[in-house]
Amino acid sequence: MTTEAQITAWLASQKAAMLAELEEMVNTDGGSYDKPGVDRTGAQVRRFLESHGIRTEIVPGTKHGDCIRGFVEGGHAIGTGNQRSNIVLMGHRDTVFPQGEPERRPFRIEGGLAYGPGVADMKAGIVMNMFVLAAFAKFGGAPGPLVGLFTGDEEIGSPEGRPVIEAEARNARVVLNSEPGRVSGNVVKARKGGVFSVVDIEGKAAHSGGNFEAGISAIGEAANKIVAIHALTDLARGITLNVGLIQGGQSVNTTAPACQFQIDLRYIEPADRDEVMGAIHEIVARSYVPGTKARLAIKGEFLPLNPTPESTRLFSIYQASAADSGLKVEAEFTGGCADSGFTAALGAPTLCGVGPVGGKAHSPEEYLEVETVVPRAQAMARAILRLEQAGL
Repeated sequence: MTTEAQITAWLASQKAAMLAELEEMVNTDGGSYDKPGVDRTGAQVRRFLESHGIRTEIVPGTKHGDCIRGFVEGGHAIGTGNQRSNIVLMGHRDTVFPQGEPERRPFRIEGGLAYGPGVADMKAGIVMNMFVLAAFAKFGGAPGPLVGLFTGDEEIGSPEGRPVIEAEARNARVVLNSEPGRVSGNVVKARKGGVFSVVDIEGKAAHSGGNFEAGISAIGEAANKIVAIHALTDLARGITLNVGLIQGGQSVNTTAPACQFQIDLRYIEPADRDEVMGAIHEIVARSYVPGTKARLAIKGEFLPLNPTPESTRLFSIYQASAADSGLKVEAEFTGGCADSGFTAALGAPTLCGVGPVGGKAHSPEEYLEVETVVPRAQAMARAILRLEQAGL
């Protein structure tokens, strides 16, 4: 048998084992702010990889989950010296769900669909990457070193994971990010960038009936700022602004001494980020209600994933590999953000959404199409084996 045939046959034989690993991972708490829970999933990843002879390394996180790196030796690398060599399989272990969610609705399979917190976004992709690494460790054949990077804080903008991801990207020959495949079965060729920021406004409390003139309303100031910020939306350019959270005030009969709101900015072109953020800073600096003060802080940020000639070639080889695994796959754009933008920004040809197919992420109805787990793993393995055919 060829190496490709050996690897794909072995992956086909591992469906039950994949689902068992997925069940354990889904039933483990792992919200982004639950470091012990995310680290328990990291221990599961390490235990599996090391049981297949794969060397692992921990990059500790201070507040959030540790990053886990797994290494599989491959054949000759592409070039020498400063040229990039590593084939990187990437994914995040954290979810958006509160502590105790797996106990409330544990992993289950019904009608060919698997359910549970994070089952598609993106614990199935993590498990898929684990088994693809194991397949290459068992049979060899990779055209270069493989690195599995399993991070722990993507859902909140990768505040600790980003520098680890960027360090990996600088030596990445290609990056395959196993976010869930689209409901259509497609992968992701492009994503918006995003900036998530918080505005704090200071006013002055006063009795709104007996001493109204002495008060300075932070909520009134926030209302003016929010209208101005929302007006920056430019759908034709793919720029959207959304204030999705707001809190403030003391009581209904008190002028609000404080108010806070949070902004979600999405954009496509990198230059648009600085233009819009500059406009937001001007709005925050302006006092619509005299006497108020405001400050802006960025809480998290993702960079856009935009196609390049190299990433287009990567998709072409993946598409052919998927076809040989029985899948019809196209590439599509999404407004959601992911860690793949960080690797693409540093010049690594990147393809996202190559994980098993799922939908309704971040909701109690999140699901995974069970029958896509094996063929998506096979498609990834085939694409890795054929990288040099694409000149990558």
